[in-house]
Amino acid sequence: MKNILFVKQIGVIAVWLMTTTISFAQPKPASIFTDNMVLQQQSEVAVWGTDQPGKRVQISTSWNGRKYAAVTDANGKWSTKVATPKAGGPYDVTISDGKQVKLSNVLIGEVWICAGQSNMEEPMKGFKASPVANSNDAILRSKNKNIRVITVPRASTTEPQTEFKAQWAEATPASIADFSATGYYFGKLVNEIVDVPVGLICVSYGGSCIQAWMSKETSCAFEKTGIPQKGDSIKVPNRTPTTLFNGMLNPVIGYGIKGCIWYQGETNYQEPDRYPDMLKTMVTDWRKRWNVGEFPFYFTQIAPYDYFLLTPNDKSEKNNSAYIRAAQLKAKSMIPNTGIAILLDAGVENNIHPYDKKTPGERLAYQALAKTYGVTGFGYDSPEVDQMTVKDSTVSLSLKNIPNGITSYDKEVTLFEIAGSDNKFYPAKAALGRKSITLTSPQVKNPMSVRYAFRNYVEAQVFNTEGLPMGTFSMTLSK
Repeated sequence: MKNILFVKQIGVIAVWLMTTTISFAQPKPASIFTDNMVLQQQSEVAVWGTDQPGKRVQISTSWNGRKYAAVTDANGKWSTKVATPKAGGPYDVTISDGKQVKLSNVLIGEVWICAGQSNMEEPMKGFKASPVANSNDAILRSKNKNIRVITVPRASTTEPQTEFKAQWAEATPASIADFSATGYYFGKLVNEIVDVPVGLICVSYGGSCIQAWMSKETSCAFEKTGIPQKGDSIKVPNRTPTTLFNGMLNPVIGYGIKGCIWYQGETNYQEPDRYPDMLKTMVTDWRKRWNVGEFPFYFTQIAPYDYFLLTPNDKSEKNNSAYIRAAQLKAKSMIPNTGIAILLDAGVENNIHPYDKKTPGERLAYQALAKTYGVTGFGYDSPEVDQMTVKDSTVSLSLKNIPNGITSYDKEVTLFEIAGSDNKFYPAKAALGRKSITLTSPQVKNPMSVRYAFRNYVEAQVFNTEGLPMGTFSMTLSK
């Protein structure tokens, strides 16, 4: 009997050794490295993966004929950096430890992360019974070898992950139909104007709160409880702090990128006071982890929607999403190398998923084209208040980002409100100048504060001449 048990134990060990050896039978690049990928141009980009412990791995790049070496650590992990040239391709990357893994059809270009919740996640084909406007024609015409996409699958975990199952793909009707509509329209315009290959990595999850995209280290500053520990169950996968950072973002951290676009905030609409600090903290942490400097981070002021539909028995101010929109505009001034795409003219009153995804995608691209790629001669920033002054009972707002003035397209402007020291807001009569706005209200003799578009659902009324809308904001006179 003892001999039989001994033989069985030896058999189990042998099988374990065989499977362990097989798992490291050849170098394995990390999941983000596949055929058809785009590597960030003119950079030292990281390449990493696994093999047997103590193994020497060689990485060869066809664009310059160079070879780079790495040695795996005790856990079988290897990593190195390779130099990339100006945009071009296709090229090959060969990884070898004696046995080769060849990554083909690789382009060198501009790589962007597309992150957030459902309005970033929604694919070009739309969600079920929730269409994307004009998507069928756009999908049909989407074939482009110089646009490549990859979507990280949904994953919510208590511990940081390193792998996922997905492949880079060239832009075709089949691949673009399932890719982020906002991300695609962003990348399409960048590719068209900059004329280089563009790689888009979608890392998004519908209904997710910002806390889920923050690391454990940064979440602790905001959440005293609720941060899951190893082995904990995750009751709400998209609204549990750290879990999407662990499951979806961590596997791509370190991959060479140009920047990030972010469409999120709907789930945090009841937390406007905390949101700017959370967003700043998250961006700072992401940039630190990527270790490529303060990469561009462009985000949206979320589109208007009647959030009272979610709380029909509670129409208090805490459920007014204007506050989160104003908080997002505030966050822009707190985060370096950033910009905001205003969507006050692109909402749907009774649908939290606006049908128009071209507008947010292209307005995010405006930010990148002007601020990252130096394209000039067009409007990219929405009007913002530069200074507020009060004389007697009249408020004067001087504006910026209006090189050619402002307009209401000859429609009455009714979305401004002013308040005195009691902080009770009343509708204001607005008079538009070329580069300023004056406000008065018979109910407010000594104005102290002003706000604009402070309702759940509104339609933009003030634009710069380039057609970009002023966003929801609030401002109080400096004492």
